[in-house]
Amino acid sequence: MKEVALVVGASGIVGNNLSQELLSNGWTTYGLARRPKSNIQGLHPVAADLLDPDSLTNALANINPTHVFITSWMRNETEADNIRVNSAMVRNILNVLSPKGTLQHVALVTGLKHYLGPFDAYAKAGFLPVTPLSEEQPRLDLENFYYAQEDELYAAAARDGFTWSVHRPHTIIGKATGNLMNMGTTLAVYATICAEKGLPFRWPGSGAQWKGLSDVTDARVLAKHLLWAATTKKAHNEAFNVVNGDYFRWQHLWPKLASFFGIEAVGYEGEIKPLEAELSKYESEWTSIANKYKLVEPDLHQLASAWHTDLDLGRPIEVMTDMSKSRKLGFLVYQKTEDSFFDLFKQLRLDNLIP
Repeated sequence: MKEVALVVGASGIVGNNLSQELLSNGWTTYGLARRPKSNIQGLHPVAADLLDPDSLTNALANINPTHVFITSWMRNETEADNIRVNSAMVRNILNVLSPKGTLQHVALVTGLKHYLGPFDAYAKAGFLPVTPLSEEQPRLDLENFYYAQEDELYAAAARDGFTWSVHRPHTIIGKATGNLMNMGTTLAVYATICAEKGLPFRWPGSGAQWKGLSDVTDARVLAKHLLWAATTKKAHNEAFNVVNGDYFRWQHLWPKLASFFGIEAVGYEGEIKPLEAELSKYESEWTSIANKYKLVEPDLHQLASAWHTDLDLGRPIEVMTDMSKSRKLGFLVYQKTEDSFFDLFKQLRLDNLIP
C-alpha cells in the first residue's frame, strides 16, 4: 500500500516542517488542524476539531491513512486539565481511525518534560533530574499529560496492531506563527524590538542556563527523525530523544544572536528577568514596527510565546539530551545549533515577518 500520511497539527511548528518532509519524499499527505493553512504546495488540508469525534469522523470519512503523526497539543490552566484534554485528543483521533483498518504506524511528539516534569513543576517540587537525559530514565511520580498521551497510544496500538514511536525533542527551533512554543521566533521579535528602540538584548533566564550546557531541536531534524522512525523497522515501538546533536552554552550563543541583529548583548546580571513581562510593554510598539516595515503579522502574540521561552531559559539546571539510542539504530542527522537560529532568522526576513 502506498504511504498515506495524516499529520495531526499540520499548521504548527512540527507539523509544518514534517508535512514538507513527507511531501518531498513522495508521500500523499493530509494536514489536519482546526484552521488548516494552505501554504504548503501538495498538502491536502483537513479541518477538524480533535475534541469532537463527530467532527473527526466527518472530516476523515474518505481518508484512509497508513501513517499518523500526532504533533498537536492544547495548553490548559492545570496539569489535570492538560491530561484530560490532551489524552482525549489522542484517543479521539485513533478511535475514529480504528475501524478503517489501514493504520500501520503512529508517531507521537512529546518532549523533554517527560523527564523534567510538566513545565515548571520540577522546580516547584525541588528536585533536579539527572542529565544527560536518557530514554532509560523512568517516569516521574508526577502528573504529566505526556504520560497520558503515551498510554492512549499504547492502548490503541495493542487494540489495532499498528506500530508506534514516541519522539521527545528539546526546545524546537523553526518557523511557525500562532505557535504555543516558539523560542526562535520569540527571540527574533525581542531582538527586533531592541534594534528598533536602541535597547540591549538582555538575557532573561537563569544563571544555570546562562553558564551551563544545553541543546535544542531543529524542526527540520525532528521531521527527518519522524520519517526515519516510521520507515525503519528496528525503530518501531520505541521512544526516542531527538536533538540537533551538538551542545552549546548560552553565554557563547547569545552574543552571536545579538550580532545578527546588530545590537548589544547583555548577559546574566544576577537575577531572572522574565521576557514575558518585558515583551508585554511593547505590544503596541510591535504593531508600529509592523506598519513601518509593512510586515505581514502585526500581532505580537501570533509570533512570540515568551511564557514558554521563560520556562526554558529560567530552568535552575543545564539540560543536555542523550541521542545515543537513535545513533546506534542509524539516525545520524546532525545540525549545528547556531545555524538553526540563523536559518530561521533569514527565513523570517524572507517571509516578511521581521524587518
